[in-house]
Amino acid sequence: MLAFITRRLFQGIFVLFSVLVVVFFLARLSGEPLALFVPVGATADDVARIRAQLGFDQPLLVQLGAFLSGVLRGDFGTSLRFHQPAMQLVLEVLPATVHLTLSAMLIVIVVGIPLGVIAALKRNTAVDALVMSLALVGQSMPTFWLGVLLILVFGVNLAVLPPFGYNEPAALVLPAITLAAISLGIIARSVRSSMLEVINQDYMRTARAKGLTPIQLVAKHALRNALIPALTVLGLQVGTLLGGAVVTEFVFSFPGMARLATQAVLNRDFPIVQAFVAVIAVAVLVVNLLVDVIYAVVDPRITYR
Repeated sequence: MLAFITRRLFQGIFVLFSVLVVVFFLARLSGEPLALFVPVGATADDVARIRAQLGFDQPLLVQLGAFLSGVLRGDFGTSLRFHQPAMQLVLEVLPATVHLTLSAMLIVIVVGIPLGVIAALKRNTAVDALVMSLALVGQSMPTFWLGVLLILVFGVNLAVLPPFGYNEPAALVLPAITLAAISLGIIARSVRSSMLEVINQDYMRTARAKGLTPIQLVAKHALRNALIPALTVLGLQVGTLLGGAVVTEFVFSFPGMARLATQAVLNRDFPIVQAFVAVIAVAVLVVNLLVDVIYAVVDPRITYR
């Protein structure tokens, strides 16, 4: 296992390096941000001086080399707009986004997995049809529309939950539900499909013949084996949740990392964009590694060399 983890860490470093190179060039496809910093009526000398101060007078490969050398030192540059270290700005708002993402993932796990199990056990019944219909609605409903609907119902009309901001834990409820809706439907459908394959296996019939109760059958035999495909889907949903946080944070005026990154894109603040992508890439790589390790915990037959 240790050799596997070490190998994956080295692979992760290569992936992170590749992501940073790609985002460096993609960010600059929008052009130089000089128009946002050059005062009205500036002369050609003023423009040249500001370009040199920002480092845009150097060839693109030279800029890339300077950026990567800074990354090795933990320096992602200084924000062009805020004049502060870019990574520091991202890390300041990271906790809010982490709380939102973890809350949404908790909803997906606590609600989505049981719904999938119930739908499988009640196959071709009204319960199954209802669960799958709700899952389909969750996957199909636009995030921004669901967010506005929840704000109107629970934040304005009923006034039972905070509709905007993040001043108290209760403010996480509505944005977390909004963010979790799509992934919840995906997990429920995935678990149902896996359970339907498992409950018809020979070892399930043997366990049933031994007189195990339905709860024992599900908890000790069926669910544990059905979770392997679901774990893969859960790992992939981390990236989906982080991406969906952009829309969710704007709808709920949530002070998270996605809002900062979106503003940075609009302002062509390259250092913040690059720091944001680096944090997201590391998060996805770590989650995928954890999912692979959990595979071996859930199913002892899986071994890594």
